[in-house]
Amino acid sequence: MRQIIIIGSGPAGYTAAIYAARANLKPLLIASSVEAGGELMNTTEVENFPGFPEAVMGPDLMFKMQAQAERFGTEIVLDDVVSIDLTGEIKKVTLGSGATHEALAVIFATGSAYRKLGLEDEERLSGHGVSWCATCDGFFFRQRTIAVIGGGDSAMEEANFLTRFADKVYVIHRRDSLRASKIMQDRAFANDKIEFIWNSEVVGIGGDEQVQNVTLRNLVTGEESELQLQGLFIAIGNDPRVHLVHGQLDLTAEGTIAVEGRSSKTNLPGVFAAGDVVDPTYRQAVTAAASGTVAALDAEHYLASLPQNLLDAAADGASGDLELTTTA
Repeated sequence: MRQIIIIGSGPAGYTAAIYAARANLKPLLIASSVEAGGELMNTTEVENFPGFPEAVMGPDLMFKMQAQAERFGTEIVLDDVVSIDLTGEIKKVTLGSGATHEALAVIFATGSAYRKLGLEDEERLSGHGVSWCATCDGFFFRQRTIAVIGGGDSAMEEANFLTRFADKVYVIHRRDSLRASKIMQDRAFANDKIEFIWNSEVVGIGGDEQVQNVTLRNLVTGEESELQLQGLFIAIGNDPRVHLVHGQLDLTAEGTIAVEGRSSKTNLPGVFAAGDVVDPTYRQAVTAAASGTVAALDAEHYLASLPQNLLDAAADGASGDLELTTTA
């Protein structure tokens, strides 16, 4: 049994691990088997994370956070959580490998997932011209005509990055103005390879084995038109990864895990949440990291309040299941 398990390996998860490890809580961090490091693994230059005046590549930042967490004693497992039981005093986490880990406290830092359009051919053409990650797939679109859907910072970053490869990048947006920050807007407007298609949505994706075109609907006139292109990058936001906690943790109207005020405390004792999974508004690497700090400190205070026999049983971070009979 462990003192603490952290689920998720983005800025929130790794920061929580750094603080928990430095507090000698010997955390176990469960990172995804295929998405370890979170969304920043798919990001190019990160210019707004403090301490990097010359910017830092997203994957480099995450590798540094991982190394820092491991330096202080965090154990990292590359596997996926398939089920959890948070209701008792001892929390149980089951992995895809079949292994089960127990802990007195759990921090959820599971982040968010790319939002999809919900179109019939979106999944069929995924990996065949439809993508949610410019840094992953941009190289394959050299001298092509492509489009980015969205109007926020992520969409502008994707569009600018893709101009390194593509001859032409359309930005398709439902409104007549962008949500992106001014600096990101200015960069996109100044890029000669980028052309904006306003007040429009994609209602169809065409192509047999590869994307060949999209069908656009003008939201002002209702008119539909066809745009010829070879790639479509979707950057319309993210949804919090909360499927593991349905029926156990309270959620907000936005679908994020509900926490008490500025704390990381959920509706269950010993269960905490941090990062994008609790934040529908800011969703920045630095705010996620700060949230991870809060979660680790809240968990540390919670553990200090538990009976000594529980703390003694978990102190060594022993592997394997322990059958304990305790009283609150």
